[in-house]
Amino acid sequence: MAALWSALYDSGADVVLSGHEHSYERFAPQGPAGELDRRRGIREFVVGTGGRAHRGFESLARNSQRRDSTSFGILALTLRPEGYDWKYVPAGGSFSDDGSARCH
Repeated sequence: MAALWSALYDSGADVVLSGHEHSYERFAPQGPAGELDRRRGIREFVVGTGGRAHRGFESLARNSQRRDSTSFGILALTLRPEGYDWKYVPAGGSFSDDGSARCH
């Protein structure tokens, strides 16, 4: 995975979407080694909240900003030439997450 993250970083990627885990988690922009990088970093969203069951968190991951393992839902992304907006839309419950960021 390190080579993939390095290639994405070197290419100027802004966002990575993952869905393997049965939970929701948003990370601060990170460099290829997982270090906080607010200038050129890649923001990762893990959105595995559409299945039958959730998986709890064993520990707090570095640079994790928001997470939930109780709500089913989707991530709505609005892509613009200069940035993007995100909004977690739960199928039920009260968990929410939204925000926006500029592209590099």
